[in-house]
Amino acid sequence: MVRTTTKGAALLATCLTAGFAAGSATATTVARHAFGTMADGRTVEAITLANSHGMSATIITLGASVQSVIVPDAQGNKADVVLGYDDLKGYADKPNFFGATVGRVANRIAKGQFTLDGQSYQLPLSDGPNSLHGGTKGFDKVLWQLVSATPGPVAKVVLRYVSPDGDQGYPGTLTTTATYSLDEKGDLAVDYSATTDKPTIVNISNHTFWNLAGEGSPRNAMAQRLTIPADEYSPTDATAIPTGEFRKVAGTVFDFRKPTPVGDRVRDGSDIQIRYGRGYDHNWVVSRKAAAAPRVMARVEDPVSGRTLEVISAQPGIQFYSGNFLDGTIIGKSNHVYRGGDAIVLEPQMFPDTPNHPAFGSIRLDPGQTYTNHIVFRFSNSPR
Repeated sequence: MVRTTTKGAALLATCLTAGFAAGSATATTVARHAFGTMADGRTVEAITLANSHGMSATIITLGASVQSVIVPDAQGNKADVVLGYDDLKGYADKPNFFGATVGRVANRIAKGQFTLDGQSYQLPLSDGPNSLHGGTKGFDKVLWQLVSATPGPVAKVVLRYVSPDGDQGYPGTLTTTATYSLDEKGDLAVDYSATTDKPTIVNISNHTFWNLAGEGSPRNAMAQRLTIPADEYSPTDATAIPTGEFRKVAGTVFDFRKPTPVGDRVRDGSDIQIRYGRGYDHNWVVSRKAAAAPRVMARVEDPVSGRTLEVISAQPGIQFYSGNFLDGTIIGKSNHVYRGGDAIVLEPQMFPDTPNHPAFGSIRLDPGQTYTNHIVFRFSNSPR
Protein backbone atom coordinates (compact mmCIF):
# COMPACT_ATOMS: atom_id res chain seq x y z
CA MET A 1 0.00 0.00 0.00
CA VAL A 2 1.12 3.55 -0.69
CA ARG A 3 0.19 6.30 1.75
CA THR A 4 0.71 9.85 0.54
CA THR A 5 0.18 13.45 1.39
CA THR A 6 -2.04 15.48 -0.94
CA LYS A 7 1.08 16.64 -2.79
CA GLY A 8 2.30 13.03 -3.10
CA ALA A 9 -1.04 11.84 -4.45
CA ALA A 10 -0.94 14.54 -7.12
CA LEU A 11 2.55 13.40 -8.12
CA LEU A 12 1.44 9.78 -8.46
CA ALA A 13 -1.50 10.87 -10.59
CA THR A 14 0.76 12.47 -13.20
CA CYS A 15 0.40 10.61 -16.51
CA LEU A 16 3.48 8.88 -17.89
CA THR A 17 4.63 8.81 -21.50
CA ALA A 18 2.82 6.35 -23.73
CA GLY A 19 2.89 4.34 -26.93
CA PHE A 20 0.62 6.04 -29.53
CA ALA A 21 1.67 9.13 -31.40
CA ALA A 22 0.57 12.38 -29.76
CA GLY A 23 -2.34 14.28 -31.29
CA SER A 24 -3.88 17.66 -30.63
CA ALA A 25 -3.96 18.86 -27.04
CA THR A 26 -7.76 18.75 -26.76
CA ALA A 27 -8.68 15.74 -28.89
CA THR A 28 -10.04 13.49 -26.11
CA THR A 29 -13.80 13.30 -25.67
CA VAL A 30 -16.31 12.09 -23.10
CA ALA A 31 -19.80 10.68 -23.76
CA ARG A 32 -22.43 9.52 -21.26
CA HIS A 33 -25.45 7.28 -21.61
CA ALA A 34 -27.68 5.05 -19.49
CA PHE A 35 -26.45 1.47 -19.33
CA GLY A 36 -29.47 0.02 -17.53
CA THR A 37 -31.66 0.15 -14.45
CA MET A 38 -31.02 -1.78 -11.25
CA ALA A 39 -33.75 -3.73 -9.45
CA ASP A 40 -34.19 -0.84 -7.00
CA GLY A 41 -34.75 1.64 -9.82
CA ARG A 42 -31.35 3.34 -9.80
CA THR A 43 -29.73 4.05 -13.14
CA VAL A 44 -26.33 2.63 -14.08
CA GLU A 45 -24.45 5.05 -16.31
CA ALA A 46 -21.80 4.34 -18.92
CA ILE A 47 -19.09 6.90 -19.63
CA THR A 48 -16.94 6.54 -22.75
CA LEU A 49 -13.53 8.20 -22.90
CA ALA A 50 -12.01 8.43 -26.38
CA ASN A 51 -8.89 9.81 -28.06
CA SER A 52 -8.23 10.77 -31.68
CA HIS A 53 -6.31 7.57 -32.48
CA GLY A 54 -9.30 5.23 -32.37
CA MET A 55 -8.86 4.15 -28.76
CA SER A 56 -11.73 4.37 -26.26
CA ALA A 57 -12.66 3.05 -22.83
CA THR A 58 -16.17 2.69 -21.43
CA ILE A 59 -16.60 2.73 -17.66
CA ILE A 60 -19.86 1.82 -15.93
CA THR A 61 -20.89 3.07 -12.51
CA LEU A 62 -21.78 -0.43 -11.30
CA GLY A 63 -18.58 -1.61 -9.64
CA ALA A 64 -16.63 1.31 -11.18
CA SER A 65 -15.98 -1.26 -13.90
CA VAL A 66 -14.18 -1.24 -17.25
CA GLN A 67 -16.88 -2.43 -19.65
CA SER A 68 -15.01 -1.97 -22.93
CA VAL A 69 -11.59 -0.92 -24.24
CA ILE A 70 -11.31 -0.44 -28.00
CA VAL A 71 -7.72 -0.50 -29.29
CA PRO A 72 -6.48 -0.40 -32.90
CA ASP A 73 -3.95 -2.98 -34.02
CA ALA A 74 -0.83 -2.29 -36.07
CA GLN A 75 -2.96 -2.00 -39.26
CA GLY A 76 -5.56 0.24 -37.62
CA ASN A 77 -8.17 -2.48 -37.16
CA LYS A 78 -10.10 -1.92 -33.94
CA ALA A 79 -11.12 -4.53 -31.39
CA ASP A 80 -12.55 -4.60 -27.88
CA VAL A 81 -9.79 -6.19 -25.78
CA VAL A 82 -11.71 -6.81 -22.54
CA LEU A 83 -14.26 -9.45 -21.59
CA GLY A 84 -17.65 -8.43 -20.24
CA TYR A 85 -21.28 -7.96 -21.19
CA ASP A 86 -23.26 -5.79 -23.60
CA ASP A 87 -25.91 -4.92 -21.02
CA LEU A 88 -26.53 -4.63 -17.30
CA LYS A 89 -28.29 -7.99 -16.96
CA GLY A 90 -25.05 -9.92 -17.43
CA TYR A 91 -23.23 -7.92 -14.75
CA ALA A 92 -26.15 -8.43 -12.37
CA ASP A 93 -26.63 -12.15 -13.02
CA LYS A 94 -23.02 -13.39 -13.44
CA PRO A 95 -20.67 -10.53 -12.55
CA ASN A 96 -17.45 -12.62 -12.42
CA PHE A 97 -15.50 -9.41 -11.54
CA PHE A 98 -15.39 -8.43 -15.24
CA GLY A 99 -13.49 -5.11 -15.33
CA ALA A 100 -14.41 -4.41 -11.74
CA THR A 101 -12.89 -2.34 -8.99
CA VAL A 102 -12.24 -4.90 -6.24
CA GLY A 103 -12.11 -3.97 -2.54
CA ARG A 104 -12.13 -3.02 0.24
CA VAL A 105 -9.44 -5.67 0.14
CA ALA A 106 -8.61 -7.23 -3.21
CA ASN A 107 -7.71 -10.91 -3.29
CA ARG A 108 -8.12 -13.34 -0.40
CA ILE A 109 -8.13 -13.16 3.38
CA ALA A 110 -7.78 -16.55 5.06
CA LYS A 111 -10.99 -17.67 6.74
CA GLY A 112 -12.21 -14.09 6.37
CA GLN A 113 -10.44 -13.20 9.60
CA PHE A 114 -7.96 -10.53 10.65
CA THR A 115 -6.99 -8.68 13.82
CA LEU A 116 -6.50 -4.93 14.13
CA ASP A 117 -5.45 -3.19 17.37
CA GLY A 118 -6.25 -6.35 19.31
CA GLN A 119 -9.78 -6.68 17.94
CA SER A 120 -10.78 -9.61 15.73
CA TYR A 121 -12.92 -9.11 12.64
CA GLN A 122 -14.92 -11.64 10.65
CA LEU A 123 -15.69 -11.04 6.98
CA PRO A 124 -18.20 -12.92 4.83
CA LEU A 125 -16.77 -16.06 3.23
CA SER A 126 -17.08 -15.67 -0.53
CA ASP A 127 -14.48 -18.12 -1.92
CA GLY A 128 -14.73 -21.47 -0.17
CA PRO A 129 -13.29 -21.03 3.33
CA ASN A 130 -11.93 -17.55 2.55
CA SER A 131 -13.06 -14.00 1.83
CA LEU A 132 -12.34 -12.83 -1.72
CA HIS A 133 -12.35 -9.29 -3.14
CA GLY A 134 -14.08 -7.64 -0.22
CA GLY A 135 -16.74 -10.22 0.60
CA THR A 136 -20.13 -11.17 -0.79
CA LYS A 137 -20.93 -7.57 -1.71
CA GLY A 138 -17.62 -5.89 -2.36
CA PHE A 139 -16.91 -2.76 -4.36
CA ASP A 140 -17.60 -4.66 -7.60
CA LYS A 141 -21.28 -5.11 -6.75
CA VAL A 142 -22.23 -1.60 -5.58
CA LEU A 143 -23.34 1.46 -7.53
CA TRP A 144 -20.74 4.22 -7.48
CA GLN A 145 -21.64 7.91 -7.65
CA LEU A 146 -20.64 9.73 -10.81
CA VAL A 147 -18.83 12.84 -9.60
CA SER A 148 -17.59 14.29 -12.89
CA ALA A 149 -16.79 13.44 -16.51
CA THR A 150 -14.62 15.89 -18.42
CA PRO A 151 -12.85 16.00 -21.82
CA GLY A 152 -9.62 17.90 -22.44
CA PRO A 153 -6.00 17.02 -22.98
CA VAL A 154 -6.81 13.98 -20.82
CA ALA A 155 -10.39 12.68 -20.65
CA LYS A 156 -11.44 11.79 -17.11
CA VAL A 157 -14.31 10.32 -15.15
CA VAL A 158 -14.39 10.45 -11.35
CA LEU A 159 -16.49 7.97 -9.35
CA ARG A 160 -17.01 7.80 -5.58
CA TYR A 161 -18.30 5.20 -3.14
CA VAL A 162 -18.73 5.62 0.62
CA SER A 163 -18.52 2.27 2.40
CA PRO A 164 -20.10 2.58 5.88
CA ASP A 165 -18.52 1.42 9.12
CA GLY A 166 -19.06 -2.34 9.42
CA ASP A 167 -19.67 -2.85 5.70
CA GLN A 168 -18.83 -6.52 4.94
CA GLY A 169 -17.33 -6.68 8.43
CA TYR A 170 -14.66 -3.99 7.89
CA PRO A 171 -14.21 -1.22 10.45
CA GLY A 172 -14.43 2.47 9.59
CA THR A 173 -16.34 4.55 7.08
CA LEU A 174 -14.20 4.40 3.93
CA THR A 175 -14.57 7.07 1.25
CA THR A 176 -13.11 5.82 -2.02
CA THR A 177 -12.65 7.47 -5.40
CA ALA A 178 -11.81 5.84 -8.71
CA THR A 179 -10.57 8.23 -11.39
CA TYR A 180 -10.25 6.77 -14.88
CA SER A 181 -8.39 8.78 -17.51
CA LEU A 182 -7.39 8.34 -21.15
CA ASP A 183 -4.80 10.43 -22.98
CA GLU A 184 -3.74 10.86 -26.59
CA LYS A 185 -0.73 8.57 -26.22
CA GLY A 186 -2.59 5.39 -25.31
CA ASP A 187 -2.50 5.43 -21.50
CA LEU A 188 -5.67 4.28 -19.78
CA ALA A 189 -5.10 5.01 -16.08
CA VAL A 190 -7.10 4.41 -12.94
CA ASP A 191 -6.27 6.21 -9.72
CA TYR A 192 -7.74 4.72 -6.56
CA SER A 193 -7.70 6.73 -3.35
CA ALA A 194 -9.38 6.19 0.01
CA THR A 195 -9.67 7.82 3.41
CA THR A 196 -11.15 6.48 6.65
CA ASP A 197 -12.55 7.80 9.93
CA LYS A 198 -11.10 4.95 12.01
CA PRO A 199 -8.28 2.41 11.59
CA THR A 200 -9.07 -0.15 8.91
CA ILE A 201 -7.41 -2.17 6.13
CA VAL A 202 -7.45 -1.32 2.41
CA ASN A 203 -6.06 -2.95 -0.74
CA ILE A 204 -7.93 -1.90 -3.90
CA SER A 205 -7.20 -3.05 -7.45
CA ASN A 206 -8.74 -3.53 -10.88
CA HIS A 207 -9.89 -6.89 -12.25
CA THR A 208 -10.14 -6.40 -16.01
CA PHE A 209 -9.90 -9.52 -18.21
CA TRP A 210 -7.59 -8.78 -21.16
CA ASN A 211 -7.33 -10.46 -24.56
CA LEU A 212 -5.26 -8.35 -26.95
CA ALA A 213 -6.59 -10.34 -29.91
CA GLY A 214 -10.10 -9.09 -29.07
CA GLU A 215 -12.65 -10.50 -26.66
CA GLY A 216 -14.58 -12.25 -29.42
CA SER A 217 -11.56 -13.44 -31.35
CA PRO A 218 -11.12 -17.17 -32.09
CA ARG A 219 -7.62 -16.64 -30.68
CA ASN A 220 -7.57 -16.75 -26.90
CA ALA A 221 -4.89 -15.15 -24.70
CA MET A 222 -2.68 -18.23 -24.35
CA ALA A 223 -0.37 -17.44 -27.28
CA GLN A 224 0.22 -13.90 -26.08
CA ARG A 225 3.66 -13.30 -24.60
CA LEU A 226 3.82 -12.27 -20.96
CA THR A 227 6.70 -10.68 -19.09
CA ILE A 228 6.68 -10.15 -15.31
CA PRO A 229 9.95 -8.72 -13.92
CA ALA A 230 9.78 -10.64 -10.64
CA ASP A 231 12.35 -12.99 -9.13
CA GLU A 232 9.87 -14.39 -6.60
CA TYR A 233 6.23 -15.40 -6.30
CA SER A 234 3.88 -16.42 -3.49
CA PRO A 235 3.10 -20.15 -3.36
CA THR A 236 -0.28 -20.99 -1.86
CA ASP A 237 -2.10 -23.76 -0.09
CA ALA A 238 -4.93 -25.66 -1.79
CA THR A 239 -7.38 -22.80 -1.02
CA ALA A 240 -5.20 -20.14 -2.74
CA ILE A 241 -3.96 -18.61 0.52
CA PRO A 242 -0.23 -17.76 0.49
CA THR A 243 1.94 -19.97 2.69
CA GLY A 244 4.08 -16.97 3.61
CA GLU A 245 7.08 -18.13 1.59
CA PHE A 246 8.84 -15.97 -0.99
CA ARG A 247 9.77 -18.63 -3.56
CA LYS A 248 12.22 -18.07 -6.41
CA VAL A 249 10.74 -18.30 -9.91
CA ALA A 250 14.02 -19.53 -11.44
CA GLY A 251 13.64 -23.05 -12.80
CA THR A 252 9.85 -23.09 -12.30
CA VAL A 253 6.76 -22.59 -14.45
CA PHE A 254 6.40 -19.21 -12.74
CA ASP A 255 9.41 -17.66 -14.45
CA PHE A 256 8.16 -14.92 -16.77
CA ARG A 257 11.24 -12.74 -16.58
CA LYS A 258 11.61 -13.22 -20.34
CA PRO A 259 8.65 -12.95 -22.75
CA THR A 260 6.86 -16.31 -22.62
CA PRO A 261 3.54 -17.41 -24.17
CA VAL A 262 1.03 -17.70 -21.34
CA GLY A 263 -0.12 -21.12 -22.49
CA ASP A 264 3.31 -22.75 -22.66
CA ARG A 265 3.19 -24.03 -19.07
CA VAL A 266 -0.28 -23.14 -17.83
CA ARG A 267 -1.27 -26.84 -17.72
CA ASP A 268 2.03 -28.20 -16.42
CA GLY A 269 0.64 -30.34 -13.63
CA SER A 270 4.11 -31.38 -12.49
CA ASP A 271 3.98 -28.29 -10.25
CA ILE A 272 1.38 -28.67 -7.52
CA GLN A 273 0.84 -24.91 -7.56
CA ILE A 274 -0.64 -25.22 -11.05
CA ARG A 275 -2.88 -28.02 -9.81
CA TYR A 276 -4.04 -25.89 -6.90
CA GLY A 277 -5.02 -22.96 -9.13
CA ARG A 278 -6.06 -24.95 -12.22
CA GLY A 279 -3.49 -22.71 -13.90
CA TYR A 280 -2.00 -19.43 -12.76
CA ASP A 281 -3.74 -17.56 -9.96
CA HIS A 282 -0.80 -16.30 -7.89
CA ASN A 283 0.96 -13.21 -6.66
CA TRP A 284 4.29 -12.26 -8.26
CA VAL A 285 6.63 -10.34 -5.94
CA VAL A 286 7.95 -7.53 -8.11
CA SER A 287 9.42 -5.97 -4.96
CA ARG A 288 9.16 -6.67 -1.23
CA LYS A 289 7.60 -3.25 -0.61
CA ALA A 290 5.95 -0.49 -2.60
CA ALA A 291 8.21 1.32 -5.06
CA ALA A 292 9.05 5.02 -4.85
CA ALA A 293 7.52 5.57 -8.30
CA PRO A 294 5.35 3.60 -10.73
CA ARG A 295 7.21 1.13 -12.93
CA VAL A 296 6.30 -1.61 -15.42
CA MET A 297 5.00 -4.64 -13.53
CA ALA A 298 3.87 -6.70 -16.51
CA ARG A 299 3.97 -6.59 -20.31
CA VAL A 300 1.71 -8.52 -22.70
CA GLU A 301 2.35 -8.78 -26.44
CA ASP A 302 0.05 -10.23 -29.07
CA PRO A 303 2.30 -11.39 -31.93
CA VAL A 304 -0.53 -11.43 -34.46
CA SER A 305 -2.24 -8.06 -33.96
CA GLY A 306 0.86 -6.22 -32.77
CA ARG A 307 -1.00 -4.86 -29.75
CA THR A 308 1.06 -4.48 -26.58
CA LEU A 309 -0.11 -3.76 -23.04
CA GLU A 310 2.11 -2.63 -20.18
CA VAL A 311 0.75 -2.60 -16.63
CA ILE A 312 2.36 0.10 -14.51
CA SER A 313 2.05 0.72 -10.76
CA ALA A 314 4.10 1.28 -7.60
CA GLN A 315 2.52 -1.67 -5.80
CA PRO A 316 4.86 -4.48 -4.69
CA GLY A 317 2.83 -7.40 -6.03
CA ILE A 318 0.83 -8.29 -9.12
CA GLN A 319 -1.73 -11.08 -9.16
CA PHE A 320 -1.71 -12.94 -12.47
CA TYR A 321 -4.81 -15.02 -13.19
CA SER A 322 -5.02 -17.01 -16.42
CA GLY A 323 -8.81 -17.20 -16.64
CA ASN A 324 -8.90 -20.76 -15.34
CA PHE A 325 -12.50 -20.73 -14.13
CA LEU A 326 -14.12 -19.49 -17.33
CA ASP A 327 -15.93 -22.72 -18.03
CA GLY A 328 -18.21 -22.08 -21.00
CA THR A 329 -21.24 -21.20 -18.87
CA ILE A 330 -20.74 -17.44 -19.26
CA ILE A 331 -22.15 -15.82 -22.39
CA GLY A 332 -20.47 -12.45 -22.89
CA LYS A 333 -20.56 -9.69 -25.46
CA SER A 334 -22.23 -10.50 -28.79
CA ASN A 335 -23.15 -13.94 -27.38
CA HIS A 336 -19.53 -15.07 -27.16
CA VAL A 337 -19.02 -18.13 -24.96
CA TYR A 338 -16.12 -17.51 -22.58
CA ARG A 339 -13.84 -20.46 -21.84
CA GLY A 340 -10.67 -21.06 -19.86
CA GLY A 341 -7.73 -19.08 -21.19
CA ASP A 342 -9.86 -16.63 -23.18
CA ALA A 343 -8.30 -13.76 -21.21
CA ILE A 344 -5.87 -12.96 -18.43
CA VAL A 345 -6.09 -10.67 -15.40
CA LEU A 346 -3.20 -8.60 -14.02
CA GLU A 347 -3.90 -6.88 -10.67
CA PRO A 348 -1.27 -4.60 -9.06
CA GLN A 349 -1.78 -4.76 -5.30
CA MET A 350 -0.35 -5.59 -1.92
CA PHE A 351 0.16 -9.31 -1.35
CA PRO A 352 -2.85 -11.57 -0.69
CA ASP A 353 -3.73 -12.18 2.98
CA THR A 354 -1.28 -9.48 4.10
CA PRO A 355 -3.09 -8.87 7.43
CA ASN A 356 -2.21 -12.42 8.49
CA HIS A 357 1.43 -12.33 7.33
CA PRO A 358 3.52 -9.64 9.09
CA ALA A 359 6.43 -10.27 6.70
CA PHE A 360 4.23 -9.08 3.81
CA GLY A 361 4.01 -5.53 5.20
CA SER A 362 0.81 -3.71 6.14
CA ILE A 363 -2.43 -2.62 4.48
CA ARG A 364 -3.51 -0.62 7.53
CA LEU A 365 -5.04 2.80 6.89
CA ASP A 366 -5.50 5.34 9.68
CA PRO A 367 -7.49 8.59 9.83
CA GLY A 368 -5.50 11.42 8.28
CA GLN A 369 -3.79 9.11 5.77
CA THR A 370 -4.70 8.58 2.12
CA TYR A 371 -4.48 5.21 0.43
CA THR A 372 -3.53 5.33 -3.26
CA ASN A 373 -3.04 2.86 -6.06
CA HIS A 374 -2.14 4.47 -9.39
CA ILE A 375 -2.42 1.96 -12.25
CA VAL A 376 -1.63 2.66 -15.90
CA PHE A 377 -2.66 0.32 -18.69
CA ARG A 378 -0.36 1.49 -21.48
CA PHE A 379 -1.24 0.44 -25.03
CA SER A 380 0.91 0.55 -28.13
CA ASN A 381 1.09 -1.29 -31.42
CA SER A 382 3.83 -2.21 -33.85
CA PRO A 383 3.88 -3.78 -37.32
CA ARG A 384 3.66 -7.57 -37.44
